[in-house]
Amino acid sequence: MKSFLTRLLPLFMVVAGSALAQDSPQLNLPRVKLGAGIHQIDAQVAQTQEQQSIGLMFRREMPPHEGMVFVFSQPSKLCFWMKNTLLPLTAAFVADDGTIVNLADMRPQTTDSHCATKPVRFVLEMNQGWFAKRSIKAGAKLTGPLFDGRSN
Repeated sequence: MKSFLTRLLPLFMVVAGSALAQDSPQLNLPRVKLGAGIHQIDAQVAQTQEQQSIGLMFRREMPPHEGMVFVFSQPSKLCFWMKNTLLPLTAAFVADDGTIVNLADMRPQTTDSHCATKPVRFVLEMNQGWFAKRSIKAGAKLTGPLFDGRSN
């Protein structure tokens, strides 16, 4: 019996470790500085499919000047939802040139879809109300290295 338990222990540790990783926020992604008029944004960059699927899940707080930008390889009509996301967020669906196509306020812990109104490559999530408090609306242009015409 001891031998059987000894062989199971490493497997249990791997499974438990995976579960823990899925229940904690990702805080160490690369960052990029973006601008929205006079306002500066310190955004984590979610580029891989795994990073994008976790997004801002499990975060209990986020400083007002921080957000997360999701970078996709091709423009498409992207849709986002908030399962396991604890913070109310606003998603800015952003075209290649940095123009905000549309904004969507998203309620925490729901599977309601919030979609781009036309194909985009970027989605910037900020604390809900961040854009409204700064009078930033669809048609406004974000600046930064993601939108300067270089391929990413």
